[in-house]
Amino acid sequence: MPTLRPVGDEGGAEHQADTTATLGDLLERSARGDTAAFARIYDQVAGPVLGIATRVLRDRSQAEEVAQDVLVEVWRSASRYSTARGSAMAWIMTIAHRRAVDRVRREQAATDREFRMAAQAESPPYDQVAEQVEMSFEREQARRCLESLTELQRESVTLAYYDGYTYREVAELLKAPLGTVKTRLRDGLIRLRDCMGLGR
Repeated sequence: MPTLRPVGDEGGAEHQADTTATLGDLLERSARGDTAAFARIYDQVAGPVLGIATRVLRDRSQAEEVAQDVLVEVWRSASRYSTARGSAMAWIMTIAHRRAVDRVRREQAATDREFRMAAQAESPPYDQVAEQVEMSFEREQARRCLESLTELQRESVTLAYYDGYTYREVAELLKAPLGTVKTRLRDGLIRLRDCMGLGR
């Protein structure tokens, strides 16, 4: 996985000023560690990603979790994108749809197991218990990691990611400079990734 450069590194301002860059260009830059490029990717795709996850899952809370996973995956796997895979947006939406469908299947499998356990009225096999414990642990870990962020990071991530506000709207809501909000969002994502042990 590429190492992300802090905001303000050489090339960041140039990329921010370049309004002609395509989403594919931004993915290429993000793969090289350009955090400004990733911020622009985030702006463009966070809403559509959450939208497709919500349509598939029909549950806002689960859709938000899936959307978070998708954005982290886009960040980690930006180097895998190529034009041979189709448009950059289509590639990202495919990741989002796959993740959402996987969650539906996993939830359905969990429901099926519960029905079987109730019908059998006996202790479930070890592997079923282990999977349930692991899923519960992951949700708790994600909650703890979010709480580990600074207040501005947590508020920025929640508003921009979970509530679907743009960077500019988040800045207005928090009465903070736009640049500060963008920095806190990227820093928050980095801290969440590290706390969750992703990309290692």
